[in-house]
Parts: sequence; structure tokens; C-alpha cells
Amino acid sequence: MAQHYSSFERGGVKWLFQRLTAVFLVGVLAFHFFLLHFVNHAAEITFAGTQARMSQVGYFATMWLFLVTATFHGVNGVYNALVNQGLSGTRKKAVGAVLALASIALIVQGTRVALAMTNLL
Repeated sequence: MAQHYSSFERGGVKWLFQRLTAVFLVGVLAFHFFLLHFVNHAAEITFAGTQARMSQVGYFATMWLFLVTATFHGVNGVYNALVNQGLSGTRKKAVGAVLALASIALIVQGTRVALAMTNLL
């Protein structure tokens, strides 16, 4: 029988957040597909329409939370996959630092773009 190995500490905070973000992402993706592929068809999507949706606080908050949770879920998944492949020591710390900086840059830039698409400020 194959031995199960995971870098996630079962029951740990990162393990829990990985699962919670997955549930949130599936729900928001379903909302996205329903709204932008069935209610509004691709040919009807315009920048003005996007700007109007992003100017609604609830929609903006949902999309910003999607950005943050997708970033955490993706980066945490990549980091743990690398750790599962044997990454350890200084290389593990360096990869963790690079991924953390990349995550912060992605969230800052995503927030800037989201704010630019609103009339909230």
C-alpha cells in the first residue's frame, strides 16, 4: 500500500485555509460563470459594464476577496508541492520568501487595477 505524505500539517491553519479558499473559489467561479456567461453573454461585456459592476461595493468586495483567496490558494499550493518534492533548508526559505513577495506584488497590482475600474474613489 502506498504511503501517504503531505507537507500540510493535517488540522493546521494553512491546511484549513487551503480548504476554505478552495470552497470560496468554487462558489465565486460559479457566480462568475453564471453572471458573465449566462446572464450577460460575452458579446455584451463592455468596459463600461465592467466599470458599473466594479463600482458596486458588494461586487468589488467579492472580486477583491477572489483575488486574495486565489493568490493564497495558488501560492500555498505551489509552495507545498515544492516542499513535497523535497525542497528543504535554505532553498525552502528562499522559495517561501520569493513566493510571499510575488503574492504581495500580485495583490497590490490587482487591487490597483480593481480600484482603477471603479468610481468608488
